[in-house]
Amino acid sequence: MKYIKIKRMHLHALMVLASLSVASCSSDVSEEPSDTTAVSVQHYSHVLLQTVPMRYVTSGTVTSDHSVSISSRLSGYIRDIKVREGDKVEKGQLLLIIDSVDAKQALIQAQADLKNAKAEMNRYTSLLKAGAVTSQQADKVALRYRVAKSHVAQAQHQLSYAKVLSPVSGVVVQKRMSQGDLASPGAPILSIEDPSSLLVETYVSEQFVGQIHEGDAADVEIASFQTPLRGTVRQVVQAADPVSHQFLVKTALPSARAIHPGMYAQTGFYIGERKALLIPEKAIVHRAGLYGVYTVDKHHVIHYRQLRLGKKSNGMIEILAGLHDGDGVVWDDKLALKSGMKVQW
Repeated sequence: MKYIKIKRMHLHALMVLASLSVASCSSDVSEEPSDTTAVSVQHYSHVLLQTVPMRYVTSGTVTSDHSVSISSRLSGYIRDIKVREGDKVEKGQLLLIIDSVDAKQALIQAQADLKNAKAEMNRYTSLLKAGAVTSQQADKVALRYRVAKSHVAQAQHQLSYAKVLSPVSGVVVQKRMSQGDLASPGAPILSIEDPSSLLVETYVSEQFVGQIHEGDAADVEIASFQTPLRGTVRQVVQAADPVSHQFLVKTALPSARAIHPGMYAQTGFYIGERKALLIPEKAIVHRAGLYGVYTVDKHHVIHYRQLRLGKKSNGMIEILAGLHDGDGVVWDDKLALKSGMKVQW
């Protein structure tokens, strides 16, 4: 019998605790807060449904609008390459030297022919003065001399191609041959790109290509820059890739030292307008990897609410979930806000 009494006492205690818990919960969810202490906050803003530009974002690669492939006009082994990948070069700078045996031999042969033609012309000039030959014969010999002289000039000009000079100022981005390799006319040896004329090449879906035009503004995001760069659509290639069925779009970039060919970039094209909920970016609270904001109810009581965020633009941030049009949010640069506080205006 004692055992039964103890169990009844325990049951009575549990019922008392449950009653206290319900009373406490009822106090927490009441519309009118029990704490009437009010604080002043620095900033208050309404959540507004605004019209924002609609963007189509796609990835691409930074390339140079002025890219030159360097090759040799002569056949021969590469004697020396003066530059490496990443080197900056100026227009007219020596890049490499070709050891062309054929061009040297052609010059030696042309110089020998010129020497013989000059000696024969001098002899015929003397014979003409003596009346031993006709003027027609002397003219033919003089013509052979002029032809031999032009052959020498041509051979010298051809041999000058053994020294390959840079046709543009830029950066060496690729070296396809090394010292000792056999160069042939038209075979690429180096690639040079002009870093002052950069663009982003990206592919756009056929669904949106009709809304993108030359001269349109576009936002380009590169990892080395904190804020997007404002680019301009340079070209929309009016032919789709036969495999992906997407269209190549080239967007010109502003000049910046930190941008280099080959960088990964994301380009956002403006394709229309849409409605979005926006609040000031400064109102966002960051806690343990989550984002939220302090809202104010009709009783001027603060409540913390978690959010799902969208894009940032001009100090405002888009709210994808967690708030509604017309909600009020507060933030303070000095005061540590907490849920349950009451604010005054």
